[in-house]
Amino acid sequence: MTHTALTALSPLDGRYRQKLDPLRDIYSEYGLIRRRVVVEIAWLKALACAPGVPEVPELSADAAHWLDDILDTFNEEAAQRVKEIEATTNHDVKAVEYALKQAISGNKELADIGEFIHFACTSEDINNLSHALMIQDGHQVMREGYQAVLSRLLALAEEQARQPMLSRTHGQSATPTTLGKEIANVAARLRRQLGIVDQIKPLGKLNGAVGSYNAHRAAYPEVDWPTVSEAFVKSLNLEWNPYTTQIEPHDYMAEYFDGLARLNTILIDFARDVWSYISLGYFKQKIVEGEVGSSTMPHKVNPIDFENAEGNFGLSNALLSHLSQNLPISRWQRDLTDSTVLRNMGVALGYALLAVSSLQRGIDKLEVASEPMMADLNSSWEVIGEAVQTVMRRYGVSEPYEKLKAFTRGRSLDADTMKAFIEALEIPGEAKERLLALTPGTYLGYAEELARDINKNAN
Repeated sequence: MTHTALTALSPLDGRYRQKLDPLRDIYSEYGLIRRRVVVEIAWLKALACAPGVPEVPELSADAAHWLDDILDTFNEEAAQRVKEIEATTNHDVKAVEYALKQAISGNKELADIGEFIHFACTSEDINNLSHALMIQDGHQVMREGYQAVLSRLLALAEEQARQPMLSRTHGQSATPTTLGKEIANVAARLRRQLGIVDQIKPLGKLNGAVGSYNAHRAAYPEVDWPTVSEAFVKSLNLEWNPYTTQIEPHDYMAEYFDGLARLNTILIDFARDVWSYISLGYFKQKIVEGEVGSSTMPHKVNPIDFENAEGNFGLSNALLSHLSQNLPISRWQRDLTDSTVLRNMGVALGYALLAVSSLQRGIDKLEVASEPMMADLNSSWEVIGEAVQTVMRRYGVSEPYEKLKAFTRGRSLDADTMKAFIEALEIPGEAKERLLALTPGTYLGYAEELARDINKNAN
């Protein structure tokens, strides 16, 4: 069977392939190999600049250009050459080293220092930095997706700031709110969590087989290798981790993946709520020409974007949870369980990006249906009971809660019944007039203001 989108084992590389192209250059095996080449070349250049390593003199402009050209022209064909070497070495990082030695063989200056490619490095010196670069680049893609959802929510909160809506606590009619305020709640959560994730900085190390620069110091005891290592890691725009075993312990990865999982969880919560509001008729969905909702019921317009988002966020979180729990654990100074798990970073993020894309599409298809919202409010005058008993408390009416409980609990009240109860209250006339003017559609507290305030710090 030929390998095509139809025969792909994962739907990310099959059915949804085109939707995930932004991640493909980063989290594919090609993306990993390319970043290994970046790190290996950068390390060779760093050695040429390091004091106390005379065997690697400062590179000429021609030699530096040769190395830059290897990176600039690196493509799938070049990555395939690495894979062909790996077929012999059965070691992916060593294959990169050998491929680079072949690539510089035509330049005598570089060929003379060829043995300093991968100098004093364990594979994890290269891999941890490559993975950090992948996460750094990949976060920009993921952030754009989450930010696109956030921008839509902020706009919706503003547009619907004044739209009254019945709340439902425990699934029962409750104190009214506005649609914009409920959207603003989600936007505030999403914005806060995105800010937290943005602050997580990828860490890196280059310190040898067990993190103590043993080989480095044996070869060049006079060189301050920790200082060289720190400068090199920071030159890649990564944070330096001075204390590691053979592997960088991946704690920052756990923090990052947990942060993404929290973002996903917030959006699962949102997707489920919108699904429910669609079911209540509070939202309609724009009809897409040619689209079919059901194979047998032609009237249906199903909330599939929110369902797909929920399902794919769930898949992403399952993988993100395993990544964050597995990666920080390594037996003694090294075991390889993290290696195979790390190859699935793109799968976890792919499902999240797919879900984010579905959510964007779903939000864009929403149309607010004001009439069903107002109908629910106007048939739920019992929700005014909260306001009435609270005003009764202020003016010293005995047992206000108990009286309203007996009057309203389990009943659906209309305007006349509620107003009659208010008229009979022994409270000041001004307070009575305020309560009589209140309706389920105006009993909104600061909901409108809160919805609009969310946009004050939108960026």
